[in-house]
Amino acid sequence: MKLQQHRSLYIIVDVLAAIASWTLFFIYRKKVIESAFFGHEVPLQFNQRYFTAIIMLPVFWLILHYLSGYYKEVMRKSRLQELWQTFITSLIGTIILFYLLLLDDYVIGHQSYYQLSLSLFVFQFSCTYLPRVTLTSLKANLIKRGILSFNTLIVGSDERAVDLTQNLKKQKSRTGNQLIGFIKINGEQHMPLQNELPLLGGLHDLESRITEHEVSEVIIALEPSEHDKLVAIINELHGCSVTIKAIPSMYDILSGKVKMTHIYNTPLIELSHRLMPTWQLHTKQAIDYLSALIALLLLSPLLVFIAAGIKLTSKGPIIFANERIGKFGRPFTLYKFRSMYMDAEKDGPALSTKNDSRITSFGKFLRKTKLDELPNFINVLKGDMSLVGPRPERQHYIDQIVQTAPHYLHLQKVKPGVTSWGQVKFGYAENVEEMVERLKYDLLYIENMSLYIDFKIMIYTLIIIFRGRHI
Repeated sequence: MKLQQHRSLYIIVDVLAAIASWTLFFIYRKKVIESAFFGHEVPLQFNQRYFTAIIMLPVFWLILHYLSGYYKEVMRKSRLQELWQTFITSLIGTIILFYLLLLDDYVIGHQSYYQLSLSLFVFQFSCTYLPRVTLTSLKANLIKRGILSFNTLIVGSDERAVDLTQNLKKQKSRTGNQLIGFIKINGEQHMPLQNELPLLGGLHDLESRITEHEVSEVIIALEPSEHDKLVAIINELHGCSVTIKAIPSMYDILSGKVKMTHIYNTPLIELSHRLMPTWQLHTKQAIDYLSALIALLLLSPLLVFIAAGIKLTSKGPIIFANERIGKFGRPFTLYKFRSMYMDAEKDGPALSTKNDSRITSFGKFLRKTKLDELPNFINVLKGDMSLVGPRPERQHYIDQIVQTAPHYLHLQKVKPGVTSWGQVKFGYAENVEEMVERLKYDLLYIENMSLYIDFKIMIYTLIIIFRGRHI
């Protein structure tokens, strides 16, 4: 059974749980709360409100479970984590539904409100958690018996990789990892791991082998002398939807970077591209899409005015489109209102300066008010950009920046943004040295990403625009 099928099974169970919990709650409300309110037994009739609810509520609960990140890693769920996650989601959902549906219900007093909210929570939590934990327990049992497994690829070919493979094979209780082979990272001929697993190619074959063999997990097993290859390996994996783990160094263990959950008798670090809690990440994406759509609709008269201004003041297209580098190093086309004269970069890429003669008179107004960036919302709707994130650069300048600051590539962990902490605190960079200087602000943002920080940056951006400060 594939990962998507496992996920679908949990979704079906959650839909049935939402229907069952509301049905039980509806019966309880009629027989207990409303009967007490009217002073006689209320007949149980499943009315239109009930049928509307059992259509709408499963959608509500699925959205809430999705935002919580519950469906992310259904193959490796901890039952304790499942208990906590279901409890919190049920509690939050109950509070929302109470204010949306139950606040104007038939009640004798405040005690009835407590009964309503508590009963809804108990029914929802019980109907959701019991089937979930049953599924998870069955899945864990199938994994231990070797019936259920997921394809795993080793990156590395020397002694550490051999030890890891042998430890896995010695495990009495299966872990679910089905080792299908290994990837070598050097051009070596002697590879000890070849006695244990088949060779599937070199580092440049990594992404294609993951797709070809439907790999779910990649374990990086490097020798201490090979740690300089780690960045290259991570870059190769950046577009792959796999769990990435690595054998840590002694420094990592002593510094507390290794998680408490160890497998294969070997501690492993799980490497994750997620820099925010899953619920925040999904909320950020939802805010991006909704905000971009609303902005384009509400500002459409302004967009028409700007388009006319550009056309009337200079020759050339209204929209300036050029290639930028986005998340995981993927190129995309960035859209802006044209603020420069035609052929401004006929001699090659050049950064804008404070008194740049290439900028049109109307373009200076657009840049000062940041209105030239409004078409960036199209990029947000396309999924290339976020409202907040490091500003995207051209490959021409990235190549120059990484010569001085190789850690610039860390910015590619996230989507580029319409605005950024670097722009707020530093502004436009006029040369590569200033780009490197601005880099520290964007790295600081990535290390502290949260919805709170995003809102703070957006507020600062609006304040700067209204004050007329150039960013």
